[in-house]
Amino acid sequence: MSSRFIVAAALLAAVSTPLYAADCSVQIEGNDAMQFNKTAIEVPKACKSFTVQLKHAGKMPKAAMGHNWVLAKTADVQAVANDGIAAGLDKQYVKPGDARVIAHTKVVGGGESDSVAVDVSKLKVGESYTFFCSFPGHSGVMKGSFALAK
Repeated sequence: MSSRFIVAAALLAAVSTPLYAADCSVQIEGNDAMQFNKTAIEVPKACKSFTVQLKHAGKMPKAAMGHNWVLAKTADVQAVANDGIAAGLDKQYVKPGDARVIAHTKVVGGGESDSVAVDVSKLKVGESYTFFCSFPGHSGVMKGSFALAK
């Protein structure tokens, strides 16, 4: 094979491959030890929608050790968590119609999963967001930062 052919093939491959494709999704796991496997999530600016898939990697049922994934402004987390506890499991530990909640999954138990699409247009660069589990007693330790990339 000639070196010209190899160079031409390499150039053709480079031109036909997208230069950048934003990854507009993430998988996060919660477990029976009340932990998420991520403490930070950054959303690429190119995403219009960002999908979060929550997987419960443990074995305990949702009534005993359920987890959800809730997104809110950091300043609202405590109030959203408190109102979620009052809402109860049948409402996914999220107060119905709570405008402070940007997105949330349902509560899942061991081996279960759920996903939610976050409308990126609701996010602002530089704003402080937090994801957390609103199951009673979990939000203090099961949380992390969520940001729109600059």
